[in-house]
Amino acid sequence: QGRLVESGGGLVQPGGSLTLSCAATGGMSWPYSIGWFRQAPGKEREFLAVITTTGGSAYVSDSVKDRFAISRDRARNTVDLQMSDLKPEDTANYYCNTESGSLPWGQGTQVTVSG
Repeated sequence: QGRLVESGGGLVQPGGSLTLSCAATGGMSWPYSIGWFRQAPGKEREFLAVITTTGGSAYVSDSVKDRFAISRDRARNTVDLQMSDLKPEDTANYYCNTESGSLPWGQGTQVTVSG
């Protein structure tokens, strides 16, 4: 059964950058839109950004719009979240899903900003 799989997380120092990728695996067709979310321990899941997978129309939450960007990489067939100027408070598990979170949530990819 196809599912969305997140990758690209890791440990990064404050001020650093990471690019996370979301792939549709197992023959899964891309939904109309894909969003990125994050959840830190003890906190609710937070919406970060969304992009339509056909036309590329994108929106990034005000809380991160100066540092994060979302894009569709057609060559790699992924939806990417580019993160820059990372801060310790960006530490969380990052997930992709439809904008409404209608698909089963995957394992996510952990981003730790420390050092």
